[in-house]
Order: sequence, then structure tokens, then C-alpha cells
Amino acid sequence: MFEQFELRHIPPLLLASIWTVGGLMSFTHGPEEAILTYGLSKKIASSQAAWPLIKIEGSRITTIGLAIWGIYLGGHLEAMDTLLACIGWMAVIDGVVCAKDGAAGSARMRASYQGVVALWGWFGMTSGKYI
Repeated sequence: MFEQFELRHIPPLLLASIWTVGGLMSFTHGPEEAILTYGLSKKIASSQAAWPLIKIEGSRITTIGLAIWGIYLGGHLEAMDTLLACIGWMAVIDGVVCAKDGAAGSARMRASYQGVVALWGWFGMTSGKYI
């Protein structure tokens, strides 16, 4: 059942909202801008061969955002923390890919913010498990 709102729920709900809407960027602002915003190089962003891939990636990010909201609204806060902890894998992969093919600073930015999200989940901050 849905649990009472607490301030510690704000960060993952903000992330869920950003990802739900942000995943649509390749459709609303175009795939080239979405690729640049992701942090990849201009060379990759201007390659039309990459455009379908950012649309696919965007759909997955929107799906994760919707899943976070669904899990929250269902009152499954420990499951929400588990999903957030799994985002650590995205931090590793995004960091590696952006370090190789991204714009300057994109690897550090991606790995850092997704790493914080993963640690938030790992330490059970949404559910209050370890607080």
C-alpha cells in the first residue's frame, strides 16, 4: 500500500520525472540534440546511423522513469531502492562509453550523478531502511 510522503522521496521522484520526460527528447528536440545532451561527441551526434539508437535508449529511460513512479505509487519503497541501486551498472557503462566517445567531461558527469543515484538506492535512502 502507498506509504506517506517523506522528504527523502523527493530525489528519486525528481529523477523519475526527469527520466520519464527526458527519454522523449529524441522525439521532441531531435536525435542529434539528444545525443549531444547525453554527452557523446558531435561526430556521433551528426551521424544519422546513430539516431535510431538514441530513440531506443530514450524509450528505455522513459520506461525506467515510469517504473520508478509505479513502484513508488504502489508503496514498494524497498523495491524502488533496489532499482535505484541497479542504476550503478548504468553509471559504469555510461562512464566507460563517454570516456571513450563522449564530449570532454561527460564521462565524469554521467558516472558521478548515476553513481550517487545507485548509492542512494544501495543505502536504502528512499525506504529509510538504514536511517
